[in-house]
Amino acid sequence: MNKAFVREPESDGRGYCPRCGALGVAVAAEPMDTHIAEGSRKKMGDAAWFCSFARCDVAYFNEFDTLVRVDELKTPVYPMDLETPICACFGFGRREIEADVDDGVPTRIRELLAKSKSAEARCRTLAADGKCCLQEVQRLYLKLIDQKKA
Repeated sequence: MNKAFVREPESDGRGYCPRCGALGVAVAAEPMDTHIAEGSRKKMGDAAWFCSFARCDVAYFNEFDTLVRVDELKTPVYPMDLETPICACFGFGRREIEADVDDGVPTRIRELLAKSKSAEARCRTLAADGKCCLQEVQRLYLKLIDQKKA
């Protein structure tokens, strides 16, 4: 059959990483301005998706399959670099979560929650995906608690 007569599937507004197939997180210009090196930033528009699959070498991609690889970023970002803070605003990372798990009380996470509601939180600009880190912090905390029980 001639491809001219084949209907393309309708877009549902979601973006899937062309390299790994992971569902991307929609981002506006601010996080890309913060994280993408100047030469590479020019090739992206004002909206794209962030690939949060840790083992993928793509950081950002757009609807035209233009890619910004992890090595084109100004600095390492979580989750591509697990040593990098999960919270770009306050430098909160895995060590703080592990300390809360060891203590048996999420004191540091509660402090981060309070800070995340302050004017100092600039997730939309500083986080690679433009989102608040609390969901990822809570997910990792629960995962580490489960590992500790096992």
